[in-house]
Amino acid sequence: MAAISRFMETHFRHFNARETLDAAKAWNDLLGKGGKMFLSMAGAMSTCELGISLAEMIRKDKVHAISCTAANLEEDLFNLFNHNEYKMVPEYRDLSPEAEKELYEGGFNRVTDTCIPEGIMRQVQHRISKLWVDAAETGQSKFPYEYMYALLDQSDIAEFFQIPREHSWVLAAKEKGLPIFTPGFEDSTLGNIFCAEVMQGHVKSHDAVRHGTEQMELLAKWYTEQARTDTPVGFFQIGGGIAADFSICVVPMLIQDLRIEDTPFWAYFAQIGDSTTSYGSYSGAVPNEKITWGKLDVDTPRFMINSDASLVAPLIFGYVLGW
Repeated sequence: MAAISRFMETHFRHFNARETLDAAKAWNDLLGKGGKMFLSMAGAMSTCELGISLAEMIRKDKVHAISCTAANLEEDLFNLFNHNEYKMVPEYRDLSPEAEKELYEGGFNRVTDTCIPEGIMRQVQHRISKLWVDAAETGQSKFPYEYMYALLDQSDIAEFFQIPREHSWVLAAKEKGLPIFTPGFEDSTLGNIFCAEVMQGHVKSHDAVRHGTEQMELLAKWYTEQARTDTPVGFFQIGGGIAADFSICVVPMLIQDLRIEDTPFWAYFAQIGDSTTSYGSYSGAVPNEKITWGKLDVDTPRFMINSDASLVAPLIFGYVLGW
C-alpha cells in the first residue's frame, strides 16, 4: 500500500476523517463494478491548483465527466498561461481596505491568499476572441469548453505554458475527450469579455456560445448513454452552487419531465463542503434530502464531508489513485 493510502487507513478512523476514507473506498468500489464518476466543482479549486491531482484522476480514468463553474474552467487555463505572474498574499487575513485597494490598483484580483493578475490570459485572449468571431460569422454555436479545447489544439499554444502540462486538468480532459458542463458561463471573466465583445459588435451574436438549457440537453444525452449500457454513474461534489445542482438535477428531469421512468438514480454521492445544515441552503443540505427530489435512492452510498476541499479532495484523489 502506498504512502497516502497507508496513512489514511491508519489514521482516518472517526468523524470527518472516517467519512473521507469511506467516500474514497466507495469510489473505488463503484469503478470496480464498471461504473463511472461525474465530478462537480464549485469554489476556486482551479486557482488552488487542484489540477495537480485532478488531472491525474482524469488521465487514469477515475473521472469521466465534469460540471464546474465557468470560473473554474477558465482559471485552470489562467494558471496554465500566467502562473508566474500570480502574487501570493499569505497574510491576507490582516489586509486593510486600503491594502486591498492597492492590490486592485496594481492589477490584482484576490482569491483568499492568491492574487490573479488582471491581465490574465493576455497572451492568448485575442486567440479565443477570434474563435468567437469566426464561429459567429459562420453561424456556429459551441459550448464554452469546446472553445477551450480548440484553443489548446493550436499548434504553437504550448509555448505559452508556465506550469507543467501535467498539472492542467482542462488539458487532461481535452486529451481524454471529456465533456465539461459550465452552467452560468456569464458568471466568469471570459463570460464578461464575451458579452462585451458582442455589445461592441466584434462578435456578431450571443449565439456563438451555447446556452444553459443546451448544456442540460447534452448532459441528459450523456447520462442516458451510460444508462443504456447499464453503467452506474456516481456523483462527487466539491462545494455546491450551480455547478452541482444543475448537473445532479438531470436525473429527476429525465424521470419526471421526459418520463423516462427506468432512468437509474445516481449510484454514489459524496460532497465536500464547509456549509452547515441551514434553512433552504443547497450547499448545506444533507444527502438524504436529495432522495425527496428524485436524485438519489434509499440505498445510494452517501457521504457528507464537512471540511476544506483544498485539503480533503487531494487526499481522496490520492487514495483512489493508490498513492
